[in-house]
Amino acid sequence: MAAYDVDLFVIGAGSGGVRAARVAASHGAKVMIAEEFRVGGTCVIRGCVPKKLMVYASRFKDHFEDAAGFGWALARPSFDWPKLVAAKEKEISRLSGIYRSNLEKAGVTIEDSRAEIEDAHTVRLLADGRKVSAKFILISTGAVPVLEPDIPGREYAITSNEIFDLASLPKRLLIVGGGYIAVEFASIFTRLGTDVSLVARGENILRGFDDDLRCGVRDGLIRAGVKLNFGVLPTRIEKSPAGYHVSLTKGMSLDVDQVMIATGRYPNTNGLGLEKAGVACGEFGAVKVDALSKTNIDSIYAVGDVTNRVQLTPVAIREGHAFADTVFGDKPEAVAHSNIPTAVFSTPEIGTVGLTETEARAIFDCIDIYMANFRPLKATLSGRAEKIMMKIVVDGLTDRVLGVHILGEDAAEMAQLLGIAVKMGASKADFDATMALHPTSAEELVTMRTRTARFEREIPGPEGLDSGPLGEK
Repeated sequence: MAAYDVDLFVIGAGSGGVRAARVAASHGAKVMIAEEFRVGGTCVIRGCVPKKLMVYASRFKDHFEDAAGFGWALARPSFDWPKLVAAKEKEISRLSGIYRSNLEKAGVTIEDSRAEIEDAHTVRLLADGRKVSAKFILISTGAVPVLEPDIPGREYAITSNEIFDLASLPKRLLIVGGGYIAVEFASIFTRLGTDVSLVARGENILRGFDDDLRCGVRDGLIRAGVKLNFGVLPTRIEKSPAGYHVSLTKGMSLDVDQVMIATGRYPNTNGLGLEKAGVACGEFGAVKVDALSKTNIDSIYAVGDVTNRVQLTPVAIREGHAFADTVFGDKPEAVAHSNIPTAVFSTPEIGTVGLTETEARAIFDCIDIYMANFRPLKATLSGRAEKIMMKIVVDGLTDRVLGVHILGEDAAEMAQLLGIAVKMGASKADFDATMALHPTSAEELVTMRTRTARFEREIPGPEGLDSGPLGEK
């Protein structure tokens, strides 16, 4: 490896890139990493971490109201947006510093510069024009928000990148999109006191999640005061003396202080020089990779959102670790992208792992559903009209649990632990044999014994005639 300046050059110091760099260095590789913004990437700087901090802030409104039912008398609370933004900034700066420190402790050289690929073994640092040769190059540049639809005045809109640092809390906010980012910020800002409207192209929010969860979050947003309009998109954004005037389809219009577009994220590959090295890209500019994260060029790999496999921080971290073990640790590993626990930090919250009911019914011949809706113990004294929904999707022929979906408080925490059981192939009988922990909401997962629905696929008869059980039982 002496023929190269470094053994590994990592472009992008986000979650996947940092993990890959540190692990590769622990295997004895000489590693350099370049980051043009701040070490830590989207998750730490303008994604998961600051968002979760704002979720906590938004939920205090409910906590203050609930306290009265438990005997607390509180003064009328008030909210200070600049104070929250400052506290958030202090925390993410601390975390970014930890990421940087850990890289340095591992012996990784950090370059505060944009880096572009010159060829299969060369990277150029834009800060000073220096070229660095590397035996291997890892692309871990993540994804960027998409400003769509492309309409007049689109430049006036903000994305999830900018919303964390607004100078003041908007009184009126329009959010465009129905995915998890749109839904989470709608939930956050309505609880902070903003008048929130959400418009989306589809007929419901959170496409790809279990339908019962989608409906539950939708109803929760409505109860919180979010104005939902489906099948509606903006057609023009105009600056006005009081903010922005937004023209919408169906002859609708809105006057707001901010417009946030949250219609997705595309792999961050523009201007990286991939074409110079001949790196193949697919839909939305995603870097094409094999099971070991290698591109069509043997010396170039890619991990995380830039590959558009599964856009989740823990996935990027796992892919980065597996890459380093594969290339520098002589321990080849292909990351499995199934049964990944995930959450939507709306209020109510979603925690989910495994197949949805719709997905399971499309694959398996017999599906059993176990579902419960109940009022949590806390709500009995708070008086809140709050429900928790739990749903277990089971293969009716083998009894294996295919998916578990939870809506309500602490759903994400439960989903992380359920991920272990689903990953191990636990059966419904295993759930039933587990002793309940009382009083908790999670105990319902092991006490649901009565099947609420069964779906069986039509089975063709021996001469092409349909026979066997049909539909829902």
